[in-house]
Amino acid sequence: MPTIPLSWFLLVGAGLFSIGLYGALARRNAVAVLMGVELLLNAVNINLVAFNRYITPAQVTGQVFTVFVLAIAAAEAAVGLALIIAIYRTRDTVNLDEIDLLKG
Repeated sequence: MPTIPLSWFLLVGAGLFSIGLYGALARRNAVAVLMGVELLLNAVNINLVAFNRYITPAQVTGQVFTVFVLAIAAAEAAVGLALIIAIYRTRDTVNLDEIDLLKG
C-alpha cells in the first residue's frame, strides 16, 4: 500500500499557513482575523502529526502536542469571540480600524 510522502503534508500545511497568515494580516473584520489565526494553528497541527508519523511513528508525541494546540485554539476562540462581542456592544462595530479603545 503506497503512503503519501511527507512533502505533500508539508505543502498542505504551508498552503494553509499562508492562507491563514493572509487572513490574519489583511482583513479588517475581527472575526475574519480570528478565522485566520485558527487556520494558522491547524496548519501547525498538520505539520506536527505529519512529522510524528514519518520521524517517530511508534511514539505519540506529535498527537499529544496537537491536542494541546487544539485546546489552546479552542480557548483562544472563546476568549477572542467574547472580546469581540464586548467591543461590539460598546462600539457597534467589529472593524479593527474603527476600534480605538485607548482613545477617548
